[in-house]
Parts: sequence; structure tokens; C-alpha cells
Amino acid sequence: MIRATAIDRTARTGAALAGVAGALALAGCAGSTTSGGGVPAGGGTDASYADGTYTAEGTYSTPETVETVTVTVTLEDDRITDVEVVGDPQKAESRLYQGRFIGGIAAEVVGKDIDEIQVSRVAGSSLTSGGFNAAIAEIKQQAAE
Repeated sequence: MIRATAIDRTARTGAALAGVAGALALAGCAGSTTSGGGVPAGGGTDASYADGTYTAEGTYSTPETVETVTVTVTLEDDRITDVEVVGDPQKAESRLYQGRFIGGIAAEVVGKDIDEIQVSRVAGSSLTSGGFNAAIAEIKQQAAE
């Protein structure tokens, strides 16, 4: 029988924390990159977007499936004035989390500049956020002036 001692657990925890700290440090060192027009890649705060309604799909992975959400946003002066998310859940658990996400996303993004949108967890749903953020990135490309 193999037992983990308190020292073993402490060492593993320390190693895991060091790995996370290292990843964060590297992310911070990445610096900003720019696209051809001098706008920070990924849609920096200096970008300008055409008013209108835009739709894009975003996908994200769960342990069992790849899920898709369709995101529609209306932009006015670079601000999101309306948002609609339609899910296509493949599993019952995805249906639950997509439903929670859809029910809470408007409160998180309506009224905000599209360049400030980067959701991580909405109404207890964290994976759906990945698909939403991917769709927002596509919408920003569509709307770029």
C-alpha cells in the first residue's frame, strides 16, 4: 500500500503552485502584439466597430463532447446594446449549464464596450464562456471598420 505523507502532499502542492505561477509570469511577459493597422491583436480598446447586429458561433469542449453556442450582439458606438445566445447542447449537463449561462449573460455584457468583454464564469457556468468568447472574437472581426 502506498501512502501520501503530509510532506509529499506539500511538495506536490508547491510544485503545482510553482507551475501556475510560472505560466502566469510567462503570460505577463508576452507583451502586446498588433495587427496591421496598429490595433492591438484580439481587439484592443482603440478599435472602432461598425454599428449593427452580428452573429457568430463559438465552440468549447466538455469532458464528453464539443458544444456550440450561437451569439448575436447588437453594437452601438462599440457598446453591446443587446445580446442573444442560443445553445445546442449535446448532453443533459450541457443543457443545464448553457441554460444558466444564457440566463445570466445579458447582465454581464449589455452596456459594456465590446473590447472589455472577456467572461469567465456566468451563473455557475465556466465552460460555456469559452464558446461565447470565441464568438465575440469573431464578431469583433466582422464589425471592425
